[in-house]
Amino acid sequence: MKETPKSPFQELAKQASLQPQEQLLEIRKNELRLSVGIPKEITYQENRVPLTPSSVALLVNSGHEITIESGAGKNANFQDRQYSEAGAKIVYGKEEVYKSDIILKIDPPTKEEIDMMTPGHYLFSAIQMTNLTDSYIKQLINKKITAIAYEFLKDQEDTLSIIRSMSEIAGRSAVLIGAEYLGNPRGGKGELLGGISGIPPSEVVIIGAGTVGEYAARTAVALGASVKVFDNSLAKLRRLQNHIGIPVFTSIIQPNILGKALLTCDLAIGALRSDEGRSPNVVSEEMVSKMKPGAVIVDVSIDQGGCFETSEVTTHTNPTVLKHDVIHYGVPNIPSRVARTASYALSNIFTPILLDIADSGGFKNYFWENMIIRNGVYIYKGNLVKRHIGERFNLKYKDIDLLVGAHL
Repeated sequence: MKETPKSPFQELAKQASLQPQEQLLEIRKNELRLSVGIPKEITYQENRVPLTPSSVALLVNSGHEITIESGAGKNANFQDRQYSEAGAKIVYGKEEVYKSDIILKIDPPTKEEIDMMTPGHYLFSAIQMTNLTDSYIKQLINKKITAIAYEFLKDQEDTLSIIRSMSEIAGRSAVLIGAEYLGNPRGGKGELLGGISGIPPSEVVIIGAGTVGEYAARTAVALGASVKVFDNSLAKLRRLQNHIGIPVFTSIIQPNILGKALLTCDLAIGALRSDEGRSPNVVSEEMVSKMKPGAVIVDVSIDQGGCFETSEVTTHTNPTVLKHDVIHYGVPNIPSRVARTASYALSNIFTPILLDIADSGGFKNYFWENMIIRNGVYIYKGNLVKRHIGERFNLKYKDIDLLVGAHL
């Protein structure tokens, strides 16, 4: 039996089949496994937690490891059992938490907590510029970690995303707090904020037309109050007017006009902020002394010193002081008053960031691909990269873009 002659093309195909072939594999984006630790907050009356159980479940199902100190979510009404069922590892000491590569928390770590960190750690937390010291910054630098301040984190719209979320909460809460202290149970004059038919509406003065001022104005208008908004930025006043959608009284801050508005108002809200760390003091004690007895001041700017001369820092347990027969509410960190809502807002921002870091293959690639996120970094692998911090404490600083560009 004769063999059928082989064509040259068959022989070529045979030889090609003997060559090493590329194996077709499924390309997995999320190949990096993150190790995230969440310690319990120890700052007085800090009730928020950075991740909710539902966000933990999403991260764990994506292959990441979440370690949470027992009781971290208790004040936001998230129990250890919920985190455990979501797949988190519950531990009973901070030392275990700080073995994670990424530390996620609300307030800045204490010096004792920094001591638990090691070179290569990544820290997400607040920085709180008003309380910052050079020794604190030097301690973080010496640990050769990468520290990211969530106050500086921006989104694709160039908005300070976490600050905006917390400001929305603070603005709405400020009006509700004022309404509460106008009522009899809190020692107020027994007035319903907004009024009813046949009764002139309550008057609300808002100083500051940023996010806090905007959401305070929205809430006050919705309750039926007569609202007056003051700010030194015409652009902010125009934006507030456009966003609210109905005409409200707006004015540049002029002492005589502001003083007249305060004379008759029932609720005054301080919502001015400064990039320099100290809010401008625009309401003098004399102006406060002329306000109606029983009026309420809610100074949301108190964490930067306040914009009322008579404001004092108070606590959630003793939130008010009485001066010139005017009730002053001066509790910093108003979002912690509604910790569960605030925690959901924080979690909605942190979770996508963590997933993006994993999808990018780690922080190095993430910083390279996302210029916006670099705005939140103030220490990069032990190098100070925020100019205003360096100038404030006379410390050497570097350009983060150069460091990231050099693939350090």
